Amino acid sequence: MAVDMSTLDEDRLNALLGQVVNDLGGVAIAPLALIGERLGLFRAMADGRPVTSAELAARTDTVERNVREWLSAMAASGYVTHDGEGRFHLAPEQIAAFTDEESPVFVLGGFQAFLACTAPADREALTRAFKDGHGVGWHEHQPDLFAGTARFFRPGYAAHLVAEWLPALEGVTARLEAGARVADIGCGLGHSTLMMAEAYPNSRFTGFDYHAPSVDAARKLAADAGASERVDFEIAGAKDFGGGPYDLVTYFDCLHDMGDPVGALAHTREQLAPDGTVMLVEPFANDALPDNLNPLGRALYAASSLICTPASQSQEVGRALGAQAGEERTREVATEAGFGSFRRAAETPFNLIYEIRD
Repeated sequence: MAVDMSTLDEDRLNALLGQVVNDLGGVAIAPLALIGERLGLFRAMADGRPVTSAELAARTDTVERNVREWLSAMAASGYVTHDGEGRFHLAPEQIAAFTDEESPVFVLGGFQAFLACTAPADREALTRAFKDGHGVGWHEHQPDLFAGTARFFRPGYAAHLVAEWLPALEGVTARLEAGARVADIGCGLGHSTLMMAEAYPNSRFTGFDYHAPSVDAARKLAADAGASERVDFEIAGAKDFGGGPYDLVTYFDCLHDMGDPVGALAHTREQLAPDGTVMLVEPFANDALPDNLNPLGRALYAASSLICTPASQSQEVGRALGAQAGEERTREVATEAGFGSFRRAAETPFNLIYEIRD
């Protein structure tokens, strides 16, 4: 259908095209950022001192011409700082975001996870899922999704889990200090499980995930950390894990991915000690769509379209809560599962933390 250009609002059109240009740059910069990480370009600038493209290429055994273009693209994105006269450096904030995996603002895992969904096989599967509604299982994606997701969430957990989220739960830290039994459902590569285990050496932790390669990776991390005597990782789904009763059961950014979140929480209730607690960590979302139409909501709705909703649709029930479920819909799930108490215990700009009890 041909559009009569004379009927278009020029200001609105220019704003739209500006957004498209910005998005095209974002799409193109993502693989470049990962290439920079894998070649050590960011790390070679972590001292914060100005370098030329030739100096950076020499440090990283790469080709100067390619590095010069990479530096220019990064500078145009605000990911490195241009000093003039062909020199660039990383500001402290850029060092934290792009070189320090222990930093609470390390971001490269997000690029890695999203790019995994752009592989041809993933695009084909996701396109089919839009047509037939049968979804795409977590295990059907490229392995970079698993590693990237773990790297993306780990900094936030490291910054908040032990310091803020667990203390926000009624009586939980005292039980953990005395010696509690904890199940971490949908544990992935096990970072959340191991963080809790390190902070509370008197307690016993078991991480459960249906994805065998992730469980294998988690077991290796536990062995490397010398935590295997107090931390187990088992292959099991949210509706069939065992070993209870547990004093605390945790879900980190995963309940909304599950096909039957009500069934998962109902099973959790059966595995919970009489005075036990469920800690549910979910992406930050307001209940009303207009309140989520912002940069964070944009990223999370995109992640939900590519990963979370198809994952749920691939399972039984397929409730497809999505990454922007919000507090109201999450409370409904907990209530349907039979829990009597549900409250928002804490929050960050990126997560909502719920306490669920009988």
